[in-house]
Amino acid sequence: MTIKSLGNPFSEKTDLRHGADCGCHACTAPAGTDPARMSREDMLDRAVESAIVRSVFGQSDIGRRSFMGMLGGSTVAAALASVFPLDKAKAAILDDLGPPEKTDLNIGFVPITCATPIIMAQPMGFYERYGLNAQVIKTAGWAVARDKSLSGEYDASHMLTPMPLAMTLGAGSVAQPYIMPAVENINGQAIVLSNEHLDKRDPTQWKGFTFGVPFEYSMHNFLLRYYVAEFGLDPDVDIQIRVVPPPEMVANLRAGNLDGYLSPDPFNQRAVWEGIGFIHILTKEIWEGHPCCAFAAPLSFAQELPNTYGALLKSIIDATQYASNPENRKEISAAIAPTNYLNQPVPVIEQVLTGTYADGLGEVKQVPDRIDFDPFPWHSMGVWILTQMKRWGYIEEHVDYRAVAEQVYLAADAKKVMEELGYDAPDVTYKTHTIMGKTFDPAEPEAYVSSFAIGKG
Repeated sequence: MTIKSLGNPFSEKTDLRHGADCGCHACTAPAGTDPARMSREDMLDRAVESAIVRSVFGQSDIGRRSFMGMLGGSTVAAALASVFPLDKAKAAILDDLGPPEKTDLNIGFVPITCATPIIMAQPMGFYERYGLNAQVIKTAGWAVARDKSLSGEYDASHMLTPMPLAMTLGAGSVAQPYIMPAVENINGQAIVLSNEHLDKRDPTQWKGFTFGVPFEYSMHNFLLRYYVAEFGLDPDVDIQIRVVPPPEMVANLRAGNLDGYLSPDPFNQRAVWEGIGFIHILTKEIWEGHPCCAFAAPLSFAQELPNTYGALLKSIIDATQYASNPENRKEISAAIAPTNYLNQPVPVIEQVLTGTYADGLGEVKQVPDRIDFDPFPWHSMGVWILTQMKRWGYIEEHVDYRAVAEQVYLAADAKKVMEELGYDAPDVTYKTHTIMGKTFDPAEPEAYVSSFAIGKG
């Protein structure tokens, strides 16, 4: 589908034939540009709308344009809608996009419990259910996942929720439009300290500590920075933050290269299992319900392979909803434990997914939502992530927070698929969030950035 099929069918000035003499904005724009900056959903809606209107006029574009000129496009649109339910027609057509254009897919994942829906969808048959032969490929770390996605080696990938925002903006990599239609997990992280620091559980005592995070553009980095700054520490001055691939966290803690880390599981629980670290705090205690990982892909993937994209999104959301049921967690733990997936002892994974776990301080905790699974990509969460990128100098230029969040986090796609599969979905995409007792209002992002005493500049 190209931009030239997307003119307004209710305008007498638009020639939907797009012949050699067409003077519309789309046809006179330089090749390779997208002047309308339409989302995938808008493009599909417009194409369906155009097809319906053209069929009403017997494919006579001259007749259509003349009629629109006499009565006005808005009048015709209203009249047509009164006798022909355009919205329902769009939904029916979009729901029946046909078989996937491409069935053999490569999907990257980093071996952490945040990737549970993406991983489990292979051994538990969710990809197959929607006509896909998807192979999930274990990836060493986030830089590798990013680069293999950018190169096209991966069709889609498990990513950290800040990554598609950063990649779209060109922060830390070449700029390429990315989409994130589904969150993988909420909560599910922790700050772990070495057992050598059992007497330093007050963050004000952490000056000079070295912490690991899995990637710069990660919730782990931004939550760690937020947490220590609330205790008066400047994360760029008072502590050192190193990027360490998640599978290497435990070994670095054991070797003394790290004093602690804010990491995805199962490596927090693995440190306790190995007897070398303890859980200082779960990140859900910093921000209840915060996003962490997600399913993401280049925008071109959804545009060029819409049926495949739709089938893959259904697979992921269906698996995510299955994982959200606590009764399924032990079954899932066994499915994702093998070497080609997480390569972890089943009891370690079960402690994470069930929330019944040893904390390394002699207690067994019961926190059922230590990790949870909710696919809806709130635009307000995207805005919060962008405020932290701005706060810590990862982006310096002006950013239109809402526009970027809405371009990348495809909440409408998630809502549509969730409802198709019989799951509840929010009717709004923005809400306030509370982080360590402070309310974040997504309507005032710049004021929020300016409200902190510690930050870049």
